[in-house]
Amino acid sequence: MTREDAESILEEAGQAEDDAFPLLEAAIACAIHDDPFRDAAPARHLADAAAERLAERVGGESPDDALAETMAADMRLNGDLLHYDDAANTDVIDVAERRRGLSAALAVFYLDAARRVGITAQGVDFPNHFLLRVDTPAGPVALDPFSQGRVVMPSELTRRALRAGLTPHVADRLDVLMAPVSDRQALIRLQNVLFSRAIKAGDYGCAERSAVRRALLDPEDHRPWLDVAAAREKQGILAGALDALSRARAVAGQDDYVPGAAVDRLRMQLN
Repeated sequence: MTREDAESILEEAGQAEDDAFPLLEAAIACAIHDDPFRDAAPARHLADAAAERLAERVGGESPDDALAETMAADMRLNGDLLHYDDAANTDVIDVAERRRGLSAALAVFYLDAARRVGITAQGVDFPNHFLLRVDTPAGPVALDPFSQGRVVMPSELTRRALRAGLTPHVADRLDVLMAPVSDRQALIRLQNVLFSRAIKAGDYGCAERSAVRRALLDPEDHRPWLDVAAAREKQGILAGALDALSRARAVAGQDDYVPGAAVDRLRMQLN
């Protein structure tokens, strides 16, 4: 698959309704968009094996236990503590091969398996750490894919929220801390992580690609195009940066959303 093929898949995913969003295929397309011409078979094989094993477990165990045991014990998925900042931890193909990754990348396989067997699971955009919300007969519980899918108790959620800087009256509200996000937003969160890391490392080509993926996945959000423009300007691709700002304005529908000074600065550099 070429980078152009991947963009076509992401563009189609961006047009899909949230309840029909193709999470696994979109995540694979993101990985190939960043590093083309790779074999996506490891990711698909892992997803198929996980769904098959989870289907055997579900019914005999609670949904959260079945999901955690399948993904962490049977599939050996866990967080990468030793090489936390490795870019491979955000790439679902690499994650499938290494069985290690960031929480938001591991969550792709958890969510895909849950969908296939009818378990209600959603991502939780928790501060500084992506979690999963799984519906059980006793109520929703939070799972941490990075820590072998273990249950995160309400008291720990509050402690984590306070450490992340949330105010006490917010940190005590489980309805806020466990508010679910769509699969689309879960994948966008992963691209945001990659963008931030690439900017910090000065890898502006990687930053540009991750921002383009966000723009394709959520075509109604103008902000990814602003990040594309910034990354292109850092690379000296001034005409491309202007084009990205133009796209941001077209999506936003109002010039106020895009600073005119940025456009003027780029035009002066081109001249």
